[in-house]
Amino acid sequence: MGDAAETSRPKRRRRPLLTLLVVLCLLPFIGVALHRFVPPPPTLLMWQQAIKGQGMDYRWRSLNDISPHLVYSAIAAEDARFCSHRGFDMAAIRQALEANERGGRVRGGSTISQQTAKNVFLWPGRDWVRKGLEAGYTVLIETGWSKRRILEVYLNVAEFAPGVYGAEAGARHWFGKSARDLTASEAARLAAILPSPRRYNAGQPGPYVRRRAGRVQAAARVVRNEGLAACVIRRG
Repeated sequence: MGDAAETSRPKRRRRPLLTLLVVLCLLPFIGVALHRFVPPPPTLLMWQQAIKGQGMDYRWRSLNDISPHLVYSAIAAEDARFCSHRGFDMAAIRQALEANERGGRVRGGSTISQQTAKNVFLWPGRDWVRKGLEAGYTVLIETGWSKRRILEVYLNVAEFAPGVYGAEAGARHWFGKSARDLTASEAARLAAILPSPRRYNAGQPGPYVRRRAGRVQAAARVVRNEGLAACVIRRG
């Protein structure tokens, strides 16, 4: 009798650990499934910057309340093949690797899907653990969300100025208007500063931002006219 009780104790001890492991494995799936419908809460990056004293202006808006100009500009600036890839732009990755091997400025190959996965679910940084998790979350959101939802979340959590997150907060910060009222020029300027929103000014842009915004605006017209945003906006 005593021996039977002794052998059953380790099994009982293992059950909570097994339950914890199962819950941890399911958390990514639960998070992705939840945010398919529910706006994400403030992200780790937002809290990190808030703790540093930069504040947190985060205003969620439906994609219906964001100017199509910003949709076209974001795709043009960040991921022209957004509608045709499944989360990873292999051509862009190859180009980035080749450019990095030649030396000079290090380029990235992250898609909008990858940036969304990183911004919503993970922490800032470039370590390999985070990159591996980013790849996993990218697969999950590409499987569980529509392209329209991915872009909607991306435009709502992207940083547009220190402590300013999302298209609505960015539009009000730089132009004093709602994201739904952005002009093509204003949208291009917002997209132009996305790589370095703490460094550049969209409201009173310097020469670099003006040049980049001009290129983005021209590319946005191509995105619109050639239907490269058809997975997000269907033109009538």
